[in-house]
Amino acid sequence: MAAVTADAPVFEQHRALLLGLAYRLLGSMWDAEDVVQEAYLRWTRADRDEVREPRAYLLTVVSRLALDQLRSARVTREAYVGPWLPEPVDAGELGPLDTAELRDTLSYATLHLMEQLTPPERAAFVLREAFEMPYDDIARIVGGTAANCRQLHHRAATRLAAVRGDRFRPSDEDHSRLLTRFLDAARGGDLDALTGMLSEDVVAWNDGGGRARAALRPVTGRDHVIAFVLGLVSRYPFGETRLTEANGRPALLLAVDGHEQVTLLDIRDGVIHAVFAVLNPDKLTRLPDRR
Repeated sequence: MAAVTADAPVFEQHRALLLGLAYRLLGSMWDAEDVVQEAYLRWTRADRDEVREPRAYLLTVVSRLALDQLRSARVTREAYVGPWLPEPVDAGELGPLDTAELRDTLSYATLHLMEQLTPPERAAFVLREAFEMPYDDIARIVGGTAANCRQLHHRAATRLAAVRGDRFRPSDEDHSRLLTRFLDAARGGDLDALTGMLSEDVVAWNDGGGRARAALRPVTGRDHVIAFVLGLVSRYPFGETRLTEANGRPALLLAVDGHEQVTLLDIRDGVIHAVFAVLNPDKLTRLPDRR
């Protein structure tokens, strides 16, 4: 067996990639880092004669560990106080986003919808879409046959088609502009402006996790979301607000009644389909200006 010191550089070469995979499967950087650390320990103990391709070997190890973690995490999240939202993160920690698939599978709206998938569906989707893994290799990770994994991927892609179908996403500049317009319209009580930028079926999700005051159920429909937003503005003071980046897209970091939160938007066809507000302070530590 090779020495740990000799193997460490090989692992570090792939660390960001592995962290990106684990995060896409789990939606939590805390859990993703635990998985990657366990993968490192297994890497140091592996028989190098059995490892033909380090990248493929490490992707397999991380995927299996993340699947086990995801199955147990789903039980924990059922007892979570209010809606559970993914942890917003600095995309720079997770390797390059040099393909549309890598960007799409990291987007906050996609991660949120992936919570509706079964663990095997999520793994098949991420491994195939973002990492171009053959179905035979996916089958060895999730179990079953290549044909079964092809079906898992198809079911996942079908369920995610709504958020992934719009390839005409706004540029970062347009995205930032809509974020700012949304905040300005809310602060100014501009009902017409809010109505024009929200879809009829818009949903507002708030994640306080019992650590911060937040709506315990999703707020659905344009009229209800507008009433909810305007109610917040009228009841609580808004403090410092600035643009940041989360999951590769612009986001707002702001203080409401003295408590920090990050707000992200799902923008499709030029209008807002979802508003995500993460208030749980445990989930606000991995943004670019929070590390």
